Order: sequence, then structure tokens, then C-alpha cells
Amino acid sequence: MIRVLVVEDEPLIAAAHRTYVERVDGFAVAAVVHTARDAIRVVTEAAVAETPIDLVLLDIGLPDASGLDLAAALSNLHPAPGIIAVTSARDLDVVRTAVARGVVLYLLKPFTFAALRDKLEHYREFRAALPTGGTAASQREIDRAMAVLRTADERATTPKGVAPQTVDRIASCVRDTGRALTAAEVASAVGVSRVTAWRYLERLADDGVLARHTEYGRAGRPQVRYTWVAAGR
Repeated sequence: MIRVLVVEDEPLIAAAHRTYVERVDGFAVAAVVHTARDAIRVVTEAAVAETPIDLVLLDIGLPDASGLDLAAALSNLHPAPGIIAVTSARDLDVVRTAVARGVVLYLLKPFTFAALRDKLEHYREFRAALPTGGTAASQREIDRAMAVLRTADERATTPKGVAPQTVDRIASCVRDTGRALTAAEVASAVGVSRVTAWRYLERLADDGVLARHTEYGRAGRPQVRYTWVAAGR
């Protein structure tokens, strides 16, 4: 079982991340914390208790320290956990710094359960590819394990007919508007057909990123509106 620490300053989002992680076979959430200080404490105490944290889902924007500084600090611990950055930061300098400080995978908000599951499964494959024991028998073993991480995005599967860019645009539209929207309103704002908007909205709702609200008017069909929920921030 891969023991996971969720580091996220917003409690509702942290709870959603916990739920997502625990839906993936082979992963268990060991703890949820909201500050860098508590993250260091939990990882240190777990190591002393010989129940080390294997993986950290790390929000970059924390109230008491930079998530990038925390990543560096975690990487200097022994045993050092793997780190997946979960953030809305798209600045390439941030990405480069994250990698330099020990982040093995990078997941952009907003995201779906499927996107997080994909990252977790790649991390699990990486661990499985590492040789057992304290040392690698050959360069080939090391290269095989590292290749899992290098090709994570290339091998990630996208459901047929679903464009990741459109998912991001529609999710961002609902998030940034800050109110419940219909498929027609989203279609108009994003520049796609109502049917396309509805299809993507339904997928995001199924993944828990959006919530559905049905309005029953005096006449005609009930109208479904979609709102942003904490899981996808």
C-alpha cells in the first residue's frame, strides 16, 4: 500500500483530494495537513515510527511557506517521499523549479478524478519498476524506472472524443464565473455548441469537479445548471 500525505490549505479541497486518492487501488491517505510546518512534522514522525510517507500530493500555494521550498525540504529527508505537485500555477519557471526540487509529476488544477488517477498509477508503475534492495543492479534498471515518469503524459489515455483543452476551458469557465451556469451559457462563453458543452459538463460532473442543480420551472423541461466544487480547484 502506498501511503499518501495530502498537503492542501483549503479544507474542502483537501477532503476532496483524500476522497479521490482513496478511490485508487493500492493507495491510502495517511494524513491530511494544511501547512508546510505540519507536512514536515507528519513526514518526520512517520519515518521515526517506521511507517514512512511514500507520496505527497503537494499544493504549491501554502499559507506559511512556498510549496516549492517545502518540496526541497521533503526531498532532503530520509526516506524522502515522492512528490506530485497539485497546483494551478502554469508558469514554466515554477514548473522548472518544482522539478529541480524533487517534484516527480505535475498536475494542473482544475483536474478530474481520471487525471489524478492517471498520475497516481504512473507513480505506482515507477515504484514497481525500481529494483528491490538498496542499490540498482544496472543502468538499464534505473533507465526503465525513469522512463515511466518521462513518458507519463505521452502514455496517458484520453477518452475518445474528449479534448483536454476543451475540458480545461469549460471547467475554467464555470470556476471563474462563480455562479451556476447552463450548458447554453457555457457554450456561448466558450464558443462551442450547446451539445458539446453539455457533454463536457456532464463528464466533469461525473468526475466530481462540477455539481448539477436541477431547476423546475412552471412550464417546459427542467433546466440543469452546473456549479464549481472544491475537488477541481
